[in-house]
Amino acid sequence: MTWVTLTVLAVTVAVAAFVQGSSGLGFALIVAPVAGIVDPGLVPVFVLASMIPLNLYVAWRERASLDLRGAGWITGARLAATPAGLAVLWLIPERGLGVFVGAATVLAAVVSLAAPAFTPGRAAYVGAGAVTGLTETATGVGGPPLALVYQHRPPAELRSTVAACFLVGEVASLALLLGTGKAQAAEVGEAVLLLPAIAVGAWLSRLVHHRLDARRTRLFVLVFALVSGLVLMLGV
Repeated sequence: MTWVTLTVLAVTVAVAAFVQGSSGLGFALIVAPVAGIVDPGLVPVFVLASMIPLNLYVAWRERASLDLRGAGWITGARLAATPAGLAVLWLIPERGLGVFVGAATVLAAVVSLAAPAFTPGRAAYVGAGAVTGLTETATGVGGPPLALVYQHRPPAELRSTVAACFLVGEVASLALLLGTGKAQAAEVGEAVLLLPAIAVGAWLSRLVHHRLDARRTRLFVLVFALVSGLVLMLGV
């Protein structure tokens, strides 16, 4: 990894950690397209590994607002769908993964922008968990289905529950990728190098998460995802 790549990624993950720590979503939507542009080999392992410490922090910080029922259904479905995400990685050649990541990012952002308000139930939890297990394992991007489920719930509930679901799922996906040879320990090490940048973003989010306009932040993240996803698709 060159110094230029490291600097670009450090700035990107710091901004992404701030956005997700504040609004509850956005880390992978911001980081995955940028990582895919600067070095396609970073997807999905780098994204998954980078999110673990951030989600551990957010889940603990707002544990009092955690939706245990929803998290349980989402996590069960997410773990069941993880092998399907691995199958996608085996089926798609590396040069086509950038297009897949870009397309998944754009589609997720469009759906998130267009979806009407609704009250989630068991089917919504299971559906979101299954889609997240597929897309996050394959591309590192899994937030939009969970954001759809919780977008009309209190911000603290969204942040804590999404973080807890992500945390369990990311550990499971990384374990599966490492165990099947689709990931190497060195790739996880690249994420460790950027822990200070993640910590800065997370710390800054602590200062504003309770008063930030979550709706505007969410709109910014989704618009950024649309643009970066299109750039990634066209540039591959």
